[in-house]
Amino acid sequence: WDLLRGLGGVPRTTPRWYNRAAYFNHNNRNKYSAAIDLRQPAGRDVLLKLLSKSDVLVENYRANVMDNLGLSFEEVRAANPRIVYVSMPGHGKTGPESNYVTYGTNVEQLAGLVSISGYEGGEPLKTGFSYGDPTSGIAVPAAVALGLQQVRRTGEGVHIDLAQRENLTGFVGEYLVDYSMNGELRAPAGNTHPHHAPHGVYRCAGEDSWITIACETDEQFAAICRVIGREELAEDARHSTAAARKANEHELDGAIEEWTSRQGHYEAMHILQRHGVPAGAVLTIPEVMSDPQLRSRGAWSEQVHPDAGTWEVETPPWNLTRTPGHARIPAPGFAEHNTYVFRDLLGLSESTIAQLYADGVTADEPNVRSHT
Repeated sequence: WDLLRGLGGVPRTTPRWYNRAAYFNHNNRNKYSAAIDLRQPAGRDVLLKLLSKSDVLVENYRANVMDNLGLSFEEVRAANPRIVYVSMPGHGKTGPESNYVTYGTNVEQLAGLVSISGYEGGEPLKTGFSYGDPTSGIAVPAAVALGLQQVRRTGEGVHIDLAQRENLTGFVGEYLVDYSMNGELRAPAGNTHPHHAPHGVYRCAGEDSWITIACETDEQFAAICRVIGREELAEDARHSTAAARKANEHELDGAIEEWTSRQGHYEAMHILQRHGVPAGAVLTIPEVMSDPQLRSRGAWSEQVHPDAGTWEVETPPWNLTRTPGHARIPAPGFAEHNTYVFRDLLGLSESTIAQLYADGVTADEPNVRSHT
């Protein structure tokens, strides 16, 4: 059972509710689904049979779960000596906290990311989503590629221990190095930059409308001053260097916002960009979906799901001219590919498959009573 299938508030009185969660359906396109109860010996045997035909296993249970199920690296390697076995628990497979339960939100806190987010004097702020989960997922393909190369070179399987907490810690590396080298502990600073100004988010005309501006050179600052009609600011000695502008950033922010507050956020972005200033409209989700730049590049495609309906999803961010990326199949329904996996891939007989169903090793629907 994948808990993501239960997200989104779909009433459990809805037919096949477990196939309708937007979060699950977004993240599981181009994948197959087979249901196996690994707590039963027969389920373990089925998975080991599947792994004997596989190149890679990726699991992100707590550190002790796979061992307790009889599916440790050593036991899996006995079934497939060339397996690349990737474990990605929150804290890794070793250490005093290895068995702690962890979600993406916890990883953000423990990696130090949240301590540097937010505003000076305010409480720490987490990201708008569980940042630790997707960033760790992005690291897996690189780890798998290294593992496969090692298998090709040595002929022996490898176990990769990828701690999500350690992976995310790398995303705050400059703060760690600054503290290690200089003993400096930076405080949360909102949208400002530690060295450059003006650098922040500025209110625009309209309800909850904003633009972000990042100025890092004298030329960009002079361009901003021309755009907002305040050339005298660029000529003022108090703004002649990056350090001087940083010392007077509140004054500069006020002058800029006086101009941006009369402009639409897209309009302000286009004007500033035409003058060489790094600026971007702060877009809402509906604005992202309708953004002309993204639309012009085919960033969205229609996805049809037999239970969840039709909606738009983003296409891969890389564009291949001859073979453009797209979702070949929608996210799978629960246990949708049982027949393919058990019969076609593993060669199990119809009677054996029927026994798996009879014994509760597999099912076509989740056990709702156990997962309320």
